Amino acid sequence: MGLSRTLRETEPFNQLPEDCFAEFMQAAVIRKFPPHTHIFNQHDPPTGFLYVIKEGLIEIVATTPGGTEMVVDYRKEGAFFGGTPVFTNENYTAGARTVKQTECYLIPADILTRTARNYPHITEFFNRAILSRVRNLYSDIVSDHGKKNPGQMEAYPFQKRLSEIMSSPVETCRSSTPVKDLAKQLAARGISAILVCDSKEQILGIVTERDLVSKVLAREAVDPEQTTAKDIMTADPFTMAPDTYMYEATSFMMAHKIKHMPILADNELIGIVSLRDLMRFRSQKSMLLVGNIKDAETIDELAKARAEMVKVARALMGESRSPFETMEIISYIHHCILKRGYDIVYEQILQEGVTPPDINFCFIIMGSGGRKEMLLGPDQDNGFIYENYPDENHDKIEKFFDFFGERLVDAYATIGYPRCNGGVMSNNPFWRGRLKDWHARVYDWVHTPEPKKVMYSTIFFDFMPLAGDASLCQDLRDIVYKQIREFPLFLYYMMEQDFKHKVPLGILGRFTVERNKEHKGMLSLKQAGSIFIVDCIRMYLLEHQLDGVTTVERLDRLVETKIFNPDTAEHIKAALEAFTFLRLRNEINLIDQGRFPSHYIDPYALTKNEQDLLKEAFRAASKLQDSARRHFNVG
Repeated sequence: MGLSRTLRETEPFNQLPEDCFAEFMQAAVIRKFPPHTHIFNQHDPPTGFLYVIKEGLIEIVATTPGGTEMVVDYRKEGAFFGGTPVFTNENYTAGARTVKQTECYLIPADILTRTARNYPHITEFFNRAILSRVRNLYSDIVSDHGKKNPGQMEAYPFQKRLSEIMSSPVETCRSSTPVKDLAKQLAARGISAILVCDSKEQILGIVTERDLVSKVLAREAVDPEQTTAKDIMTADPFTMAPDTYMYEATSFMMAHKIKHMPILADNELIGIVSLRDLMRFRSQKSMLLVGNIKDAETIDELAKARAEMVKVARALMGESRSPFETMEIISYIHHCILKRGYDIVYEQILQEGVTPPDINFCFIIMGSGGRKEMLLGPDQDNGFIYENYPDENHDKIEKFFDFFGERLVDAYATIGYPRCNGGVMSNNPFWRGRLKDWHARVYDWVHTPEPKKVMYSTIFFDFMPLAGDASLCQDLRDIVYKQIREFPLFLYYMMEQDFKHKVPLGILGRFTVERNKEHKGMLSLKQAGSIFIVDCIRMYLLEHQLDGVTTVERLDRLVETKIFNPDTAEHIKAALEAFTFLRLRNEINLIDQGRFPSHYIDPYALTKNEQDLLKEAFRAASKLQDSARRHFNVG
């Protein structure tokens, strides 16, 4: 992409006159950087340039308090990086590293600063505090926590991405290459797989050493001189993006029995990883918690894995700056355990001679599990969706799911997931049903929005498939969207239900704590904090019929569609991040004391900085509440 066109389309340069672009073009130099090259490192002094990517891919990398380098962002063609030090003269707050060969325009600092004197909005853009006070406070506290609490197990596979360990460039061949030549190529390069590509370097297939042995050498009728790569390749192999986390790739490859994974960026082949590469970085405990969960044969084995999750959380808290990543990893492990528990129970009842009905059905999880926002003490929120079947089959089908649901709920309780106090579980007929039953249920909730029904909807609307026919989930999602389109006033009732509760801050800025005996002197980081953000963002998402799993993803969608501005979204994210960090740290401490994790804390047991952080987070949640009230209020 040309420099002038890029700048014309990019804030803050898009407000400049044409003569400025001509000056930038004249002063800019073009420089190529090889793959995996640090253009500058975190804390380096400024190089004196703004970098605009002409072609390639850049990773923005930062060092965690534990000393681990991690990828925090990606910049693609047309994006720029390294600009803030041009105006602040401070060292780089993060490094920039190429993923593949990258070509950049380098605009000299003196041209930028001279232009900014005439157009101050440029300086304002780069000097603007990108993160709010709440995030700055949070950053200081996390840094201090990381120094005091070094990880007690290897967190590396949970933080590193494939771009950081992949092999590049990738060895390729054409589909017409004889297998004899392939064998020589593999041997000469010391590799175990080769990708088959067309003339445009688009992947057609993959050939491994195993393919050569099993499909050529082990078959007497196959002539190596006449057989080509096309004859023995595995066509259309799975691929992944460079920003995929290692733990995700490892689990996927093990589950699908894949030993090599091509890496694509914008449909371009940039690398390859092998299962052997990934296994080198996996600690014994992480193997237990991710890989071995899928090999568990009993519910007791899953209960032991469930108990080990606190070790992963503790390590990630010591190493990672982002509790959102930690929360998603914890949710991923919970999902693995829940899915394997489902499979074990299902296999058990089949072995007992119980015959499932011949219908399509889907097992769903809801609430925090459906948003991938589970921490260390989630309870059960689950149910079933069935395809529409004739009424005369209802009793027989419900008898099976009543039995299956009860066994499943019992198994999850044994593993360590408490039964839901509100009965939102698959052993409750209310949380099972055909698509048409769910249609009637959702219609009733939306068109007769009594408080209890609105409460049900806030749990249910975050549903996602865990096992079975996932297409039923999408059908049900379409039903939800249709009902809200027909009766958008429902969102007003959702808002009213949410705003019966206020953030626990008094007029003078003191915390308002619980007075009941069970939680006296405490406040809930969930019910009095993060839940307001989750609920408000869900309402905006439903209003605009947008898809997004986590609350952060939903915020990003709202920014993409210009419903929220980036600064507002960043402030909300910072508050949610603070709630999550403090809550997870509290849960770990409670487990270490032999107690069940809870979202209740004593705010006055926090340090002064932490109290300030919590107050700022509550204020951000309160502002979002007020904004949502004005937006959805029908009066």
